[in-house]
Amino acid sequence: MRRLRTRWHTAHAIMRHLTVLSAVLPIPALAYAQPAALANAGITIGLQDSETLLGAVTGGVKQGATLQGTATATLDIDTAKAFALPGGTIHISALQIHGRSLSPYYLADLQTTNGYEAEDTTRLWELWYDQSLPGGRADIKFGAQSIDNEFIVSQYSGLFVNTMAGWPMLPSADLYGGGPAYPLAALGIRLRAAMSSHATALIGVFDDNPGGGMFTDDAQTLDENGTRFNLNTGALFIAELQVTATPFAHLPGTYKAGLWYDTATFPDQRFGNALPHHGNVSLYGVIDQTIWRSATDTARKLNFFARVMAAPAAQNLIDRSINGGLTLASPLPGRDSDQAGLDIGIAHVSAGNAEALFELTYQAQATPWLVLQPDLQFIINPGAGIPDPADPAHRLSDEIIAGIRSTVTF
Repeated sequence: MRRLRTRWHTAHAIMRHLTVLSAVLPIPALAYAQPAALANAGITIGLQDSETLLGAVTGGVKQGATLQGTATATLDIDTAKAFALPGGTIHISALQIHGRSLSPYYLADLQTTNGYEAEDTTRLWELWYDQSLPGGRADIKFGAQSIDNEFIVSQYSGLFVNTMAGWPMLPSADLYGGGPAYPLAALGIRLRAAMSSHATALIGVFDDNPGGGMFTDDAQTLDENGTRFNLNTGALFIAELQVTATPFAHLPGTYKAGLWYDTATFPDQRFGNALPHHGNVSLYGVIDQTIWRSATDTARKLNFFARVMAAPAAQNLIDRSINGGLTLASPLPGRDSDQAGLDIGIAHVSAGNAEALFELTYQAQATPWLVLQPDLQFIINPGAGIPDPADPAHRLSDEIIAGIRSTVTF
């Protein structure tokens, strides 16, 4: 097993990531300015480091463990304070990704185990400007955007470690390079408008191919530093309606319905490029609903979530995917900031097979700046039944993955 890197010492991590921040943002002196001075100038700087240690305990390609982390640096400028331009925000973010992914080398699963899995690099992530429109009921954003920050988002699904709890399985497999989602972004325009006090509409159009290559190319390799800004392939149109309501015992819920359409050409799943399909489409729905709240502890509540997606089988590897489950806030007395959860994911392959995921996790707020999250995952029928490379006559055996994630906010 590859020797794990020792990145757990806080002092070393602080110095290393302050260096990264000063390298990727064009204003290194701001990292050392007084917070009050920054706030008065409309400037907010953020730095977070997440390290995920996961091990393949049984099944899969082989057993072993890897450590992979992502440091995220953000810079936000309130243009009203900085430039006397009301209603505007400038946002810049960068990623420093390090370590080794578990899924490609040990598991060969579809629903990859770590949401931060990506290739080692230091890259620009997002670079956009957001301007509120007259009346304050709408705003427009343009620039390089990672659409998983706004579209197809489940509030409660985001607790989990597995990749598909963030950006779902279907677009990860069916869009060029997995679509403009972490660690990628794409140029585009997004309009958000409040339709009423309980309904909001999101509409956007983005470049569909951050890497700019063929469908089978590795987009992260083609756009290693996040500065390619490709505009030479197709367009990805996406629209979503979000509704808040209290239909379940007067408890709050959010319901979303949306679709995306990609104008590019996609290979057929049976005949490859010999039978290309012009255009691709998907429908989806998201539910985030509180289903129980303690009468004696207002912080303790049980939440249900589900995300369902579907796409045509002919040009898509994944024609249906779903993830859903339960989260419990304040699961233990005196631990109001902790959360526990169960997530279930199913990725249905167009050929008829499916891979199932079960994840159990507990997120503990150890200190105001440190979160620790032990995690356990079960993968049934990995890769939707692909052969075991060590024994091609048999499928990969079911997998158990265990580990822990630490998140430090500076």
